[in-house]
Amino acid sequence: MDFFEKVGDTITSKRKEVTGKAKDLAEIANLKSQISTCEDVIRKNYIEIGRLYYEREGLEPGVEYEQFCRAISNAKTGIEDLEEKIRKVKGI
Repeated sequence: MDFFEKVGDTITSKRKEVTGKAKDLAEIANLKSQISTCEDVIRKNYIEIGRLYYEREGLEPGVEYEQFCRAISNAKTGIEDLEEKIRKVKGI
């Protein structure tokens, strides 16, 4: 019986080890999901800060922001031109 008890103990030990690792992996996945959520909040707020800055300072931005504001203005002009072409194609 000693052999079977050792086998049983080994199986029980391995099962606990595997269960513990599975729990750790689940916890890590949950924590990574929470990190992703935090990163989304940061990204959205950075975007909002940029939008507010552009609305307030876009016509006369600081030197370090000038190229970014110019790129935004150029892209907005490009959108307007493309939307006008769409209206022409639609016959509006």
